[in-house]
Amino acid sequence: MNIFVFDIETIPDVESGRRLYNLDGLSDEDSGKAMLHTRQQKTGSEFLPLHLHRICAISVVLRHADRVKVWSLGEADSDEAELVQRFFDGIDKFMPTLVSWNGGGFDLPVLHYRALLHGVQAPRYWDNGSDDRDFKWNNYLSRYHERHTDLMDVLAGYQMRASAKLDEVATMLGFPGKMGMSGARVWDAFLAGEIEAIRNYCESDVLNTFLVYLRFQLIRGHLTGAAYQQELELLRATLEQEDKPHFREFLENWVAR
Repeated sequence: MNIFVFDIETIPDVESGRRLYNLDGLSDEDSGKAMLHTRQQKTGSEFLPLHLHRICAISVVLRHADRVKVWSLGEADSDEAELVQRFFDGIDKFMPTLVSWNGGGFDLPVLHYRALLHGVQAPRYWDNGSDDRDFKWNNYLSRYHERHTDLMDVLAGYQMRASAKLDEVATMLGFPGKMGMSGARVWDAFLAGEIEAIRNYCESDVLNTFLVYLRFQLIRGHLTGAAYQQELELLRATLEQEDKPHFREFLENWVAR
């Protein structure tokens, strides 16, 4: 098993916003407000177009060999280019199965635009069979291939009207769901200098995604009941050993089933 579960948190790309909306001279906070207001006026929602999302955190669960590891890429003060580079470096190194919740609709397109902005090379990720023939029939780019498994998309049968929120599905299954923050609060937290809180929140999201993925592997017959329980116990033991406050809170809210 070589699984790379990921989640990103984003804030307005105020630098690009200044260029696109003639916001020179405004602070980051005021530029962000102007961008969100412009979007609200145009669409009725403050949700920015994907190319104007700047990544401030990428968290992952890596299930490799006999270990599971949970962490956020880079350091709290790492710039966006480093975070994006580390993400694609991980794909080159482990060539894993990527797992996400709505990664095809949000996380990966954002990563594409940010890689484009920073000139981050990722030949293995972009290969669709021209370099490795095995990637022709199973690559990271196709919606229906398994090198990237977007759980929201797959479980909804690729029907957007059937899609569900990660928080609700995780809670339904007895997992902790959202804890302490929401995506809508990330910008305010970033402005307040609370990057560690954002990274911790992102790690809780990616843990929920991993747990849902394990249940998905169970129902599709890729894990036996006993193997599924072993995976849960391995994750519990890992979080207990790490003994971080947000991991302790996650364990406290994890209902045994």
